[in-house]
Amino acid sequence: MITFDKVTKTFPNQFTALEDITFEIEPGEFVFVLGPSGSGKTTLLRLILRDTRPTSGRVLVAGQDIGLLPNKEIPNLRRQIGAAFQDFKLIMDKTAFENIALALDILKKTDREITSTATKLLEKVGLSGKEHLFPTQLSGGEIQRVTIARALALDPVLLFADEPTGNLDNQTSAPIINLLSDINQAGTTVIMATHDRDLVNQFSKRQLHLDQGKLVKDTKKKKKAKKEDKPDKKPDHKNTESTAPQTK
Repeated sequence: MITFDKVTKTFPNQFTALEDITFEIEPGEFVFVLGPSGSGKTTLLRLILRDTRPTSGRVLVAGQDIGLLPNKEIPNLRRQIGAAFQDFKLIMDKTAFENIALALDILKKTDREITSTATKLLEKVGLSGKEHLFPTQLSGGEIQRVTIARALALDPVLLFADEPTGNLDNQTSAPIINLLSDINQAGTTVIMATHDRDLVNQFSKRQLHLDQGKLVKDTKKKKKAKKEDKPDKKPDHKNTESTAPQTK
C-alpha cells in the first residue's frame, strides 16, 4: 500500500525533515506515527500526497513511484487519500453538511448523491441531527468528526489523520481513535500521526516512532516462519519382537 524506500527530505534551507526512512504499510493496516513536534510527521503526509518530493529515495503508493508521477496525475492520486488535519481546514461559514457536500460537489456528484452520501457520512461519524450546525456551534471533538467525514467523502483507500486529537482532551480523544478504528475495520488503511504516546499505548496498533527525522522504532510484528513438517519418526527397533520362527 505505502512504501518508503530510504527516503530523505531536505528543504532548501538545508533542514532535513526526514533521513533515510524505510518502512512498508500493508493494505488494511492501522498505524500510529509517533513523534514530537518537528519530528517529520507532517512531512510524511506531504510526501504521500505528493505535495513535495523526496530529496532521495522513493515513495510508493499502491506500487507506483509517485515521485515520477506527472503533475496531471496528482489529483487522481489525492482522490485515493483522505486527509484529516489538526487545524480542521473547515469553511467556518458553512454547516457540517455543507462542508462535506462541497467535497462531493468537487467530485461532480449529483445533488441526490451529495445529499445521500453526506447524510450517511455524518451518521457514520456520530453526528446525525447536527448537519445544519456551523463549526462554531460544535465542540472540538465534533469538529474533528466533521473533518474525518469530509475526508471519507472521497471514498479513499487510505485515510491519513494528522494530529486529530492534538486539540482535544483525553476524554474526547479516545472516541476519535475508536472512530478511526471502525473506519479501519471497514477496510480503509489508516495512518494517524500524533505526539501522545500515553493515548496510543491504550490501543494495540502498530507504531512508527520518529525522532529528529529518523525512524527510531517500528513495532510491526515479524511474521513467524512456518515450521517445516518434521520427518516421520523412525520406528524404535529396540524391544521389538523378532518375526523369525522360534525353535522348539
